[in-house]
Amino acid sequence: MSDTNPSVLEFTGERFTPECVREIWYEHWHRYAFALPLARGRRVLDAACGEGYGSALLAGEAASVLGVDISDTTVAHARARYGTRERVHFAQGDCTALDALPDAGFDLIVSFETLEHLHDHERMLDGFARLLADDGILLISTPDKRTYTDLSGATNEHHVRELYRDEFESLLSVRFPHHRLFGQKLLFASVLWDERRTDTWAATTMSADASAAADGLRYAPLYYVAACARTAQALDALPSLSLFGDAAQSVYSHYDHEIRKNIAAGHRIAELEQQLEAERARRLALEQQRV
Repeated sequence: MSDTNPSVLEFTGERFTPECVREIWYEHWHRYAFALPLARGRRVLDAACGEGYGSALLAGEAASVLGVDISDTTVAHARARYGTRERVHFAQGDCTALDALPDAGFDLIVSFETLEHLHDHERMLDGFARLLADDGILLISTPDKRTYTDLSGATNEHHVRELYRDEFESLLSVRFPHHRLFGQKLLFASVLWDERRTDTWAATTMSADASAAADGLRYAPLYYVAACARTAQALDALPSLSLFGDAAQSVYSHYDHEIRKNIAAGHRIAELEQQLEAERARRLALEQQRV
């Protein structure tokens, strides 16, 4: 992609780019959309900012955003693509060694899908604890090793240390007295909503055999997004549910396209089978005439 459009960062599988589509697009954008209200008027650090799309989004609400990534090439790209926007700056840096940044210098720190790419989780979290203001919030996400790797049987070559839920929570609890854990998973769901109210919500999950319905979202999350703070009050602004979608309904459109394509293929196969059966009948009739 980068050969034809210099403004597009090549997708290697290690860093998300906005040109990616479908599930991965939803997963990555939703995390930043979730962080957006918390960034309003605040000093924000986007640790392991990657391509820069999330830092640029947060800068629309924040007082300032610093995006840091270990890759010189990625930082250069982020500066070229988003650097002219107000209130956002990019710098090269290792997320486990942010010693040059000031104590309590940020009101919001976000670091999405970073932990699994590093061995030294403890050092990075220690740094975030030092950099976070007393009333600040850290938003940090990581895949759940049980669902992402163990149950799927897949291995991500870019991940060096994945965590189970209890390991993730233990890592956070040592450094932050309070946290709320959000599960994240792309779902196919029918949504009913009251356009005048957003203060309450209800969900129901039907069993696989449709014999019973249970309250709540009864799914094993693929990712966890943790909101961490020194005070419980700092987490009060967080909702209990966050929904995310795009106006183009890209995932559903792709699904609908594939279904229509499969249906058309099924019809075509049926037509060919009918033609084949007719040809067999014709040949059988000719053979009987020869006899």
